[in-house]
Amino acid sequence: MGVLSLAECVAFRTDLSARGRTVVFTNGVFDLLHPGHVRYLQQARTLGDALVVGVNADSSVRRNKGPERPINPEGERAEVLAALGAVDAVVLFGEDTPADIVQALQPDILVKGADWPADQIVGRDTVEARGGRVVLMEVEQGHSTSAIIERVRALPRIP
Repeated sequence: MGVLSLAECVAFRTDLSARGRTVVFTNGVFDLLHPGHVRYLQQARTLGDALVVGVNADSSVRRNKGPERPINPEGERAEVLAALGAVDAVVLFGEDTPADIVQALQPDILVKGADWPADQIVGRDTVEARGGRVVLMEVEQGHSTSAIIERVRALPRIP
């Protein structure tokens, strides 16, 4: 499907539901795509028939991660994710959390990294209230955007 507006994403979900399909949702910044991201998304996709990924818009990233982030602009981050075989649709959100998307989308399964405390998972109540489930997925150690940025900053400067 690609990068969708929220309305298009809801229509996509409605069509899938009408056909008895299971929709999985996850979200994140996905600034510098690395193997940990790809493996996480591939695993999330195995939980249902379609994977929708919410991506923080640039303004949201700056509020959550500071003024030096994101490295890559929202359109490019969304485009790269939408090109992955595991991802069926991408939707951008400018809020600090994906609560509005989860409320509108009503996914069957909400996936978050296991590093998130269960009581802090945004959208958990919405998903579980309609009989859906939340899946905490192991985070692959040794891969993070912050670590990549730090490695680049530590490189010797070329004159």
